[in-house]
Formats: sequence, C-alpha cells, structure tokens
Amino acid sequence: MDFTLSAEQAQIRDMVAEFVDEEVVPVASEIDHDDEFPRDLVSEMAELGLMGMPFPEKYGGAGLDYHSYAIGLEEISRASGGLGTVVAAHISLAGNMLYEFGDEDQKQEYLVPLAEGRDIGAFALSEAGAGSDVPAMATTAQKSEAQSASERSSAEQRSADHSSGQSPREDGTAAEKDGDEYVVNGGKLWISNGSVADTITLFAKTDPEAGNEGISSFIVRPEEDDGFIVEGTEEKLGDKGCPTAELRFDDMRLPEDRLIGEEGEGFVQALKTLNGGRITIAARGVGIARAAFEEAREYANEREQFGQPIGEFQSIKHKLADMDTKIQAAKMLMHKAADKKIRGENYIKDAAQAKLYASEISREVANEGIQIHGGYGYTKDFPAERFYRDAKLNEIYEGTSEVLRNTIGDQLLET
Repeated sequence: MDFTLSAEQAQIRDMVAEFVDEEVVPVASEIDHDDEFPRDLVSEMAELGLMGMPFPEKYGGAGLDYHSYAIGLEEISRASGGLGTVVAAHISLAGNMLYEFGDEDQKQEYLVPLAEGRDIGAFALSEAGAGSDVPAMATTAQKSEAQSASERSSAEQRSADHSSGQSPREDGTAAEKDGDEYVVNGGKLWISNGSVADTITLFAKTDPEAGNEGISSFIVRPEEDDGFIVEGTEEKLGDKGCPTAELRFDDMRLPEDRLIGEEGEGFVQALKTLNGGRITIAARGVGIARAAFEEAREYANEREQFGQPIGEFQSIKHKLADMDTKIQAAKMLMHKAADKKIRGENYIKDAAQAKLYASEISREVANEGIQIHGGYGYTKDFPAERFYRDAKLNEIYEGTSEVLRNTIGDQLLET
C-alpha cells in the first residue's frame, strides 16, 4: 500500500489549506457568532473549483478523485464546521444525486450550475416523523387525470382508507400526479442549505402502499416553484453558517421531467447517496479534530504553570499522543473508504466505519482540547469550545452512530 499523496493531491491540499488559512480562519469566529450563510466565501470557493470538486469537467466540475475531495473538505472543515457542511450537502448529497441518477438533460440544466458554484444545492429527505426511519415518510401519489375507471375506484378507496387518520399534508411530504405534473404537499425538516438553495433534491412517496419502493425523488427550484415555503431555520448548538431549514410545500407543482430516474427508485437513490456522503462527513470530523488538536498543542507549548510549559507534563503529553493517534486512524479509515469507492468496490461498511469513528473521535479530541485549555477552553476567547460544538453534529446527521453500528453489523453478518 502506498500512502503517499500524488503530486496533484498534494497540490490540491496545499491550495485549499492556503485559501482556508488566508480567507476562512480569520473570519471563522465571526461566522460562528453571526450564523449567517457565508455567501462571499462560497463564491470564492466556486472560483477555485471547490464547489464541484469530484464532478467531471464536462459538467462544470474540477474532475478530482475522491481522495482529493475528502482532503479538500477536511481542510475546509478545519477552519469552519459550518462551511464544511455547506460544501458536503451541496456536493455529496444534492450534486451526487443528479450526477449518479439524473438524465443527461437534468445534468446539463441543474448539475452544471451546482458544480460551477453558480447555484447552491440541498438534499431534502428528513421529516419530523422520519429521520433515521426514512420509510416512515408519509406521502400520497395519485393520478388525478387520465385515470381508468378501475384506477379511479382504487384511488377513491385509498382516499377513504386514509380518512380516519392524518391527512397527507399533516403526515409528511405528498407527491400527487396531476396529468403531466406532480403536486407536492407536506414538509421537510433539518435541511442543510435549505433556505439558500437554488436546486433541491426532494424525496416524496408516489405510492404510499409500496413501502420503500413507493419513494421517488424530484428536482425542486425554489425560485420557480410556487408553493415552496421556507418556514424558518433552526437555532443550533454548532454548525453555524450553514442554515438548517424547515421547508413546507403547499400544492407545489413539479413538471414530470423533474422526476429523477423512475418512480419508486428514490429510497435506493437516497441510501447510495448517503453512503458516499459519509466519507465526506468523516472528512469533516477529521478536519475539526485536527483543528482542536493543533490549537491544544500550540496552547500546551505556550501556557506555563509550575515553571514550565504544561506540555512538559506527562498527563498533557499523553492527551496529545492519544488525540493525534485517533486522528491518524480516522484518516486511514476515510481514505480506505474513498479508495474502495474509486475502485468501484462495495464500500458500504467502510464508509460507515469511517464516518462512525471520525465522528466520535472528533468529539473526543475536541473535548480533550477544552481540557488542555482549562478554564480558557470553556470561554469563547479561544476556539476550543467551537470545535466541540461543531464536532457533536457528526454523530447525528447522515446516519447516527447507532444506525451506523447497525449498518456495519449487517454488513459483517452478510459476509
């Protein structure tokens, strides 16, 4: 095994690191304090090709391999966890949905602006009652025009069956076929970039009786689609700068050509997309952990107590040693998963392990960073507390640690 970065990978790392140190680190605390979408920084990253890192050049991307993409996201997250989420949701989720499952017309019309950074993307899957349990998404899909008599009778029966429960709009996101359009009603929750996105990949049930096979995916254009409503954004512990929105759809009509793939393919599309996205959440975890470690190491060298730098005390040395060891292990898992993805091998377990471990060690390393800083680490005078707040999210989104352990266990039992 060769762990040496190629010349191109090293160049990408150095370019992103330089941009991050010059443009992002100086304003990271401001982003955290103001919690506003850093549009100017995103525009600068677009000019550098960072908003389309893994996509082919013919679709407006930079054509980088997944190792380079993970390295780039690691560097961005090292400065700002929120900015890391902005990029990951934009590329790994919204962009990858279109790249992997969109047709050529959809790629040209919607993926190219995303990859070039002219548009911002979001991925709308979760609902209030459907987080980790995606199939709990409650939706309806009926052809209300050009129905046969039997189809109409069946639809009316299903409507009667639902009359004693919640309406589709109360339950979740409903996609109802109306001629050559889909009529969407319902809502989504915890959508990263949701309030600023130009293109959103949306999941809704088109056949509520088909379980997993009844979920379909669509392209939503908030500025064009009447009935798209941003209900508000969440006040979060960390991940500031990336707006996490609640969305509502009120008789939102989508043309038939906004369907991604075929009806009923949305659930599988979502799982495959999230699987790849876990590699980049691992990268976010590694980046935050690196930042926490580097700040703690610098502080340990400068802070003196009892006549010497605190880094000379064995207890602090051991903390730093453990922190760095965990980071190096997480990086290896991240690149192993990226390597398998590049080779076209099954990387479900590897991505889950990378995301799980990097998420948990990012919190652990950030926690030790606060401990090394002592009282200063508990104040906003130092970034140590920000790293801890940003790290916690890694254990929750794109697969909680509990769900990932199930995924890993399932993969182990299948082999």
